[in-house]
Amino acid sequence: MRFFIKFSYDGTNYHGWQIQPNANSVQEEINIALSTILNANIQVVGAGRTDAGVHADEMYAHFDFDSEIRFLELTHRLNSFLSDDIAINEIFRVCDKANSRFDALSRTYRYRIIKSKNPFHRHAYLFKKNLNLEMRNSACLFLIGKKDFTSFSKVKTQTYTNYCTVTDAMWEEINDEIIFTIKADRFLRNMVRAIVGTLIEVGIGKIKPDNIDEIIDAKDRCRSGVSVPAHALSLIKVTYPENIKIN
Repeated sequence: MRFFIKFSYDGTNYHGWQIQPNANSVQEEINIALSTILNANIQVVGAGRTDAGVHADEMYAHFDFDSEIRFLELTHRLNSFLSDDIAINEIFRVCDKANSRFDALSRTYRYRIIKSKNPFHRHAYLFKKNLNLEMRNSACLFLIGKKDFTSFSKVKTQTYTNYCTVTDAMWEEINDEIIFTIKADRFLRNMVRAIVGTLIEVGIGKIKPDNIDEIIDAKDRCRSGVSVPAHALSLIKVTYPENIKIN
């Protein structure tokens, strides 16, 4: 039988989601917890990868187990077992062919910026220069659609295609925070952080909004801006078909 887990984590102390040699990962921590509690070799498959230091408000993974599960009891036991920076929110049964990665319809990320130092906003990027909101949102229009985002990806990644379909991208200024939100069917490694870094260059007037189109067409990482720090980035939502859950 196949099960989905919905969870969240603070990525500060982890070298990303995926298991890596000689480095802490969220995937490994959840594997150990499930394997210990269920007394079986459990290997979870996540909805996607997050880089080192990136957080997740909402993340999913699937795993297989041969027996029925008491969902609330397992959720409680996992949360007791795991460290405080990982929280299991829900466990539910799905059809046996459901895949947390390939069945995801969209993923939404959020990047947070602050203009002045604030100890209560540790997961935000301190950037003191003024940023033009209208120009940044004008530049976002060039991100929408199915496009090759090679210019915003780490080089030499093992992907079958660099095409992604971005459906939403926008900046907002809420209280003392500047927030960028982007939604797409998939993301490349480092893509959001590279996009934010490039849009910041638009916001300070270094490049024009329509330069984004030229950067995308170039398919050259050297043409886009620097990657902003990881600690201010969070995966905030993953969507699936409504019928994926077995009631």
